[in-house]
Amino acid sequence: MPTARASLLPADRFVTRHIGPSPDETQAMLQALGYDSVDEFVDAVVPEDIRLRRPLALPPGRTEREVLQALRGLAAQNQLFRSYIGMGYHHSFTPQVIQRNIVENPGWYTAYTPYQPEIAQGRLEALLNFQTMVADLTALPIANASLLDEATAAAEAMHVSEAVAQLPPGKAPVFMIAERCHPQTIAVVRTRAEARGVQTVVADPHAFEFRPGVIGALVQYPTTDGEIEDYRAFCDRAHGAGALVTAATDLLALTLLVPPGEWGADIAVGNSQRFGVPMGYGGPHAAFFATREPYKRHIPGRIIGVSRDAAGRPALRMALQTREQHIRREKATSNICTAQVLLAVMASMYAVYHGPEGLRRIAERVHTLTALLANALVRLGYRVVYPTFFDTLCIEVEPWALPRLLDAARARRINLRTVSPTRIGLSLDEATMLGDLADLVAAFSLNEALPLVEDLGARADAALPQPLRRTTPYLTHPVFHKYRSETEMLRYIKRLEARDLSLTTSMIPLGSCTMKLNATTEMVPLSWREFNRLHPFAPREQAQGYRTLFRQLEDMLAEITGLPHVSLQPNAGSQGELTGLLVIRAYHRSRGEGHRTTCLIPTSAHGTNPASAVMAGLEVVPVRTDPHGDIDVADLRDKAAAHRATLAALMVTYPSTTGIFDASIRQICEIVHAHGGQVYMDGANMNAQVGLCRPGDIGADVCHLNLHKTFCIPHGGGGPGMGPICVAPHLAPFLPDHPVVLLRREQPCGTVAAAPWGSPWILPVSWAYIALMGREGLVEATKLAILNANYVAKRLAPHYGVLYTGPNGFVAHECIIDTRPFKQSAGIEVEDIAKRIIDYGFHPPTVSFPVPGTLMIEPTESESKEELDRFCDALISIREEIREIERGTQPRGNNLLANAPHTLEDVIADAWDRPYPRERAAFPTPWTRTRKVWPSVGRVDGAYGDRNLVCVCPPMDAYALAAD
Repeated sequence: MPTARASLLPADRFVTRHIGPSPDETQAMLQALGYDSVDEFVDAVVPEDIRLRRPLALPPGRTEREVLQALRGLAAQNQLFRSYIGMGYHHSFTPQVIQRNIVENPGWYTAYTPYQPEIAQGRLEALLNFQTMVADLTALPIANASLLDEATAAAEAMHVSEAVAQLPPGKAPVFMIAERCHPQTIAVVRTRAEARGVQTVVADPHAFEFRPGVIGALVQYPTTDGEIEDYRAFCDRAHGAGALVTAATDLLALTLLVPPGEWGADIAVGNSQRFGVPMGYGGPHAAFFATREPYKRHIPGRIIGVSRDAAGRPALRMALQTREQHIRREKATSNICTAQVLLAVMASMYAVYHGPEGLRRIAERVHTLTALLANALVRLGYRVVYPTFFDTLCIEVEPWALPRLLDAARARRINLRTVSPTRIGLSLDEATMLGDLADLVAAFSLNEALPLVEDLGARADAALPQPLRRTTPYLTHPVFHKYRSETEMLRYIKRLEARDLSLTTSMIPLGSCTMKLNATTEMVPLSWREFNRLHPFAPREQAQGYRTLFRQLEDMLAEITGLPHVSLQPNAGSQGELTGLLVIRAYHRSRGEGHRTTCLIPTSAHGTNPASAVMAGLEVVPVRTDPHGDIDVADLRDKAAAHRATLAALMVTYPSTTGIFDASIRQICEIVHAHGGQVYMDGANMNAQVGLCRPGDIGADVCHLNLHKTFCIPHGGGGPGMGPICVAPHLAPFLPDHPVVLLRREQPCGTVAAAPWGSPWILPVSWAYIALMGREGLVEATKLAILNANYVAKRLAPHYGVLYTGPNGFVAHECIIDTRPFKQSAGIEVEDIAKRIIDYGFHPPTVSFPVPGTLMIEPTESESKEELDRFCDALISIREEIREIERGTQPRGNNLLANAPHTLEDVIADAWDRPYPRERAAFPTPWTRTRKVWPSVGRVDGAYGDRNLVCVCPPMDAYALAAD
């Protein structure tokens, strides 16, 4: 019997829920690798000179109940005022059918970016709906599948303008920003422009003089303080000077206003947040980007397009991928990788749920309430500054009255915006009721006689200018008209979900992606209104719970990385990379070394690295990788010496992108420092470091973390993510600041996201993960991630070459298997193997990265040995299928792999002319009879879709999928 003390310990440890292998399975894997203990094995994998030989200075792990109680306590410290601040953020209602069946559904939030379209047709359709919604409302024909936030979308528009502009010889590029854009947008665009050498001018657009060198202009429609301006003449002047016009706009307003595409804008950007997505204290939200046909190959982010599969059936996939950063690398015009898929799905489903009539009713109601309020304020003696508006009023007040009005509003738990010392702004939204109007009027009355609310309804003159009232239809596709009842809406959501493979079905062994468990306990707080209802610019004293969570999470990440200062502002891994490099540039400039603009990057690096370096204004110099997968130290030393005078930084991923612990990493950092550079460590592979070693101890000066990998924020089918950076003390003064919520940095590198803390709504996930695991659990997870990867490599080694291993023959947390020999021996490409593994019920590993023709496998610590064995058995079985081709028992070009994946429609068709039985195609192993996601289309022809680009919903009869 256990002692009384032992009996009082928690009955359940979360660590055992998060880590897949049982103790017996762990021991079996160790025996297969020739070791008796996990610690002995890890010692053989991780170089001794970088090991952290003490426990992390973090608390022990807590139970799930304790963590939820702690988060409840933090949530209770956030005060939910009614925020009428606007500035691109509005309270909205998430339909409960979307909340329950998408936001809270792991079938949606645990999927990965749809690189394998045959098992991603559901979210691809939802994203195509999003693109169609944006294209229709903006009246611009091509939209992407989301960006990170409105401010970064505007910055991306500037980069597109720069890419397509015909700049006169000897002229520096100039980009005009309208002075009445949102201040956070102005700040982000200026930060990004400065890094690229683009001069920005903040001006009144109607008075701005276009001159040679002006590449583009950004306007806000309606303006940040509410006015609806007519930009048609402005667009004519811009186009006459060869400049593009970008409109930052509001999708709900566009249901009533003439869309930007009709009045001359070339690009439209904005935030879809008010389409059913909570404010979440700033994010995540799905920004949008739409443009005209000539600029389609410059669009940042993902584009979903219509193509066809091998049988000629309509199929969706990501289009024009050759323009993306992971292909174009330093030639890319954007470093955006994935963006905000889950949030884009929410927004698109909101449009499907309400349809065009419902959206228009919401917009008309918001506008009518705003007009009623304007009438009441005029009757109280105030001047409404702009006679035209949609949902936002700018009110002129006496300087003495402004603080009294703000206090009167806060006494009623209302937040207003201070536009200037004599102007107050307020924005109404979907959630505003007549009672809220009464409270607003009471606050502005300052104890004077009130107009009766009943009187307000007597007259509400529309304040939309007649020439700018929309007359063209939108959302005409049947998908926006079919699902009015909740029954039909629910079934539609479930039909789409059923087409996709997520972690609810099987492991997703994508190398460099860390598809680990997103525990339910970690996700639950996202549904709490105290976390998801706050406006990002609410007074900081109303967000005490968030402030405490930020501080604690920053302390946790600082201890884990060994880098003591943290910025949570970057809202994606790509933005973490860019921010880290901007911090390094600001540091060099502060020392009078602004000429340091050379960035060394290994050739094996992810394409985002060189793209980020270029976006930061750096010149990329590649460093060779040696035959063992390590950085070629001799080449690094030569390049560092050759660029000694201009060396700014080295970008290095650790463990390396080739999946091993490079034993020379300390030496590499020392070489860079000796030549005046800083070391930027890409945290994509941090899942192999936590608790075993720390970037700061190794020699890194800055490190970004993918919280959506190592720290359990779900991938959401391609976003959201978070990419905070941790820096050494000498770089702390240069961390990003914010123009609206001052973070008090000494010499900030600028502003990199629309919200001060990026995407705070999802940060409780990472906080909860670290609190649940504790210091012991975090390092245990790292060890098991490394063990699982090596077990997979060991099992596959007799059948596939493992491309890179470390000094003792081991990999880190992922392995690369070489499938290139099969092209000659059997006519089999790596894509054939990837598609065939779909028939076995698995998501394929990462294809052709970092080495073309290979598969990179990362099992994570969350998968059990049973699941790992199923996956290995599948790949071994596929190897036997390849041997059949090599022996001549299966023909080249018409075999199980070349025809994969096999749909249900294929295998039940009357005709079957393939040289293998249907059963082998559909059920290659016993488990596929009971646990398998059928591909809803056959192999997708991407080239056809790129040649015949369609990025909006085609007629319904054109792609009624067989899976329905």
